[in-house]
Amino acid sequence: MKAPGKEMNVLMIGNNPIELVKVFNYLKKLSGKGVTEIAFDFKSGLERLSRFSPNFIILDDNLGRGELTRAIGSFSHFKKTRNTPITVLKNSNYQEAFGGVAMNYILKENLSVESLHAAFKASLISARAQLFLEEVYRKRKGRLMRLLPDL
Repeated sequence: MKAPGKEMNVLMIGNNPIELVKVFNYLKKLSGKGVTEIAFDFKSGLERLSRFSPNFIILDDNLGRGELTRAIGSFSHFKKTRNTPITVLKNSNYQEAFGGVAMNYILKENLSVESLHAAFKASLISARAQLFLEEVYRKRKGRLMRLLPDL
């Protein structure tokens, strides 16, 4: 993963072209060096992954609860996107969270270059912390197993 301001490869999935263009324009202002792939549903988003490796994934909650939940679950389990931060664009703060795997939520009414930058920065910090904790856990687990006698 790259830091915001450097090369950012973003996969955006949503079914509202007007909102996606707005986000796309904000991303261009945030970092002109990156690549943004746009998909209008989960299936075409998967097709984009065959030739594209995103640093960040943005999902629009207009996809619907079922497709959004499936997308978040799938992206969090695919080897290529397992550690890729996911941000959900939400219409309302009153809607429930989708599986708890998405690292960030941005309300569409608060969408700006600054809010995208803050979300990406927070996602990057969370992802690095998660990777660090997984590595520490693996090391400690290995040490513990060596100390335990064979049962």
